Amino acid sequence: MNLQPLDDRIVVRPSEAEEKTASGLVIPDTAKEKPQQGTVLAVGPGRRSEQSGEIIPLGISVGDTVVYSKYGGTEITVDGEDVLILTSRDVLAKVGASSGKKK
Repeated sequence: MNLQPLDDRIVVRPSEAEEKTASGLVIPDTAKEKPQQGTVLAVGPGRRSEQSGEIIPLGISVGDTVVYSKYGGTEITVDGEDVLILTSRDVLAKVGASSGKKK
């Protein structure tokens, strides 16, 4: 994919929506929940600080799995693949991220 996000934007491939319920019922497309998790494909350089003018890098890297706001972002199709462009504010958490604390 040849797509480089600008500023604090992130390109994400949404995870697939569930096809069946836990009891085995098939979920029709019209009833599927919009996924709120995906894999990061590209990351912009970060946003510019209004005070110092320096670029503040994002804490997200290509390959990370993230949880994002249900209605955040813009859906586009690139090279036949549906992706989502989010701002860093739309990203709520990284999945599997360590807290940095040791027990």
